[in-house]
Amino acid sequence: MQLLGDELIGSARLAVFELVKNAYDADANKVSICLDLESSQDPTITVTDDGEGMTLDTLQSVWLVLGDNHRQEQRRADKRTPKHGRLPLGEKGLGRFAVHKLGNNITLVTRARNTDEYIVEIDWNELITRPYLDEAPVTIIVRRPEVFLGEKTGTQIQIRELRTTDWSRGEVRRLHNQITSICSPFEEPSGFEAILHVPSREEWTTDLPDVSEILDRAIWKFSFFLNKGKFDWTYEFRQVPGFKLDSRIVQKSGDQLKLPSKSGDDRMEKKVVANEADFEGIGSVKGEFNVYDRDREVRRRLPNIRLLGDYLDEAGGVRVYRDGIRVYNYGERGDDWLGLDLRRVNIPTRRISNNIILGAIHLSLKESTGLIEKTNREGFVENEACQELRRIVLGTLAALEEERQFDKERIRKLTDKPDDPITAKIEKPIQEMRRELERQGVREKFENYLVQIENNYKSMQETLLSAGMSGLNLAVVFHEIERGVRALHRVIAEGTDMESAARQARDLMHLLDGFATLLRRDSKQHHSAKKLVNAARQFNMLRFRYHRIKLVCPLLQDSADGFESRFAFSLVLGALNNLIDNALYWLRVRWPNMSAKNEPPERKLYINVSHDFDAGPAIIVADNGVGFQGDDPEHLVRPFFTRKPEGMGLGLYYAILAMELNGGQLAFPEPGEVEIPDEFDGAVVTLIFKKEVK
Repeated sequence: MQLLGDELIGSARLAVFELVKNAYDADANKVSICLDLESSQDPTITVTDDGEGMTLDTLQSVWLVLGDNHRQEQRRADKRTPKHGRLPLGEKGLGRFAVHKLGNNITLVTRARNTDEYIVEIDWNELITRPYLDEAPVTIIVRRPEVFLGEKTGTQIQIRELRTTDWSRGEVRRLHNQITSICSPFEEPSGFEAILHVPSREEWTTDLPDVSEILDRAIWKFSFFLNKGKFDWTYEFRQVPGFKLDSRIVQKSGDQLKLPSKSGDDRMEKKVVANEADFEGIGSVKGEFNVYDRDREVRRRLPNIRLLGDYLDEAGGVRVYRDGIRVYNYGERGDDWLGLDLRRVNIPTRRISNNIILGAIHLSLKESTGLIEKTNREGFVENEACQELRRIVLGTLAALEEERQFDKERIRKLTDKPDDPITAKIEKPIQEMRRELERQGVREKFENYLVQIENNYKSMQETLLSAGMSGLNLAVVFHEIERGVRALHRVIAEGTDMESAARQARDLMHLLDGFATLLRRDSKQHHSAKKLVNAARQFNMLRFRYHRIKLVCPLLQDSADGFESRFAFSLVLGALNNLIDNALYWLRVRWPNMSAKNEPPERKLYINVSHDFDAGPAIIVADNGVGFQGDDPEHLVRPFFTRKPEGMGLGLYYAILAMELNGGQLAFPEPGEVEIPDEFDGAVVTLIFKKEVK
């Protein structure tokens, strides 16, 4: 038993947290924790609640029985407490081990309605000498009420001979934050309060900030409700002291929740939006995110910023609550359960990290049956429901990040701060590809390609850096290289068409060669639009089949080449592939369910040439997806702007860069400006090429 107490409960603070949860299950209004450190030789912890208390039968048949599941049975039967209508948080009958974690000498006093007071004393120094439990009796003393007088009921547990004696100022402050965080600051359970007292050490906690005050200082607020896949949300940007910026509020009802991919690459993800099935075992999800800006130019305009920074460093993150009571240890320092800090490393200008967010996820205890708390009380068991919850929360966070981009840009313009550079990683994807080739026994066939890709990449990196190329344009280059490497890895992993994989490896080498035009403008040649479009079709053929995309391309059915122009083939092919990438993603958003193989595809992509522009001939890419959702083209092409949960926001910027380097342009025609079939009512983008002078 003593070993179980030590192993199941990770820390003394977590043990106290468990006792507070027990008070909640006992239908208490208030629980008081007294950490008495006045006697350094004999400190004590006393936990007192005003709950329903325990009868003699409950003491004997429940509290003193290891692993009793009566709380679990109550939850399954939807049996709620009489006063507050609570479902019990406990389910394994192991929470009482918390008292054994804290100390060797335990005195429990309890009283239920219309009963005497019962006292249980457990001395581990005595019990541990007995080899078997049946040789270690525990005496229950019955007496007239002395602690819970009159009509009062409840339970008091006093623990002496503490096993953790190092209750420093910092540890007490952390205990205070942990106890006060048991109830959600946004959705507190009715009639429950937890208070910590530290006699003669009150000054240790009096200067801790009030949570409501911290929340009021958030610059961004995002609240949401998810029910059966429907996504209602409200975004608010608040005015920043010292900046002449208007506040902004955006609300949406019945929106689609875009989910991050399971693999980290959404190109082959069959489902990109949430539906009712994704919430099975989770139930409805409510939440609120409060986001702060720790940029130096913003910080120096805010009052008492050090206090805010210290609080965010200690308590920042996203916590999880069920019926308003916290599920430990989500949101604790060092527990990055959503991987926020890693996401921010990849895209620092857009992503939100743990030290700038205070968030809460609210679940229903009755509905979230698929989420099972671990025996050691540190989060949920890593099952399918837990993994799906993580994707759902990251999807909602991405919706906040989408809107936040606009206001970050407004702040950036006032502070005159340039975009942070990003360097996409390529070494890891190449290593993954080598392992996949080894697994399929074809590494030798591709090794020369990989070596040349690596060498060209390193050479290009050194050349671009030595040429003083901006970090942003360098990020675009690396973005395209990584994109090509991952596409090649995907084809190899499929293992169905090695000739196609070899062709894509050659195309990637040509892409690296083509980037030289960013420094050298003399490698352009005449190419036909038909050759370019056919190369893009071949590059994406497997994806068209995989996602059931109907490609309508009159150009490839005619005998004519459409037009010819002088351009760097690989660079413009990259631009066209980026447009196709975007179309394939947003087609899956509008049409989340693939049509059956014997039915006509609902997802449709249109590629053709056009001579409707004065600037020159063009290639049109149109689809029947969701369109641009009201976004201005100026925002669409801005670096790092994206509405994909895992997008980098560099695809369209690359397309503009590639076209301009070749004397052309990227355009977003309005309906009616170009001739396309009516069924393609989604996004329309054109690559306009430089007009040939005859």
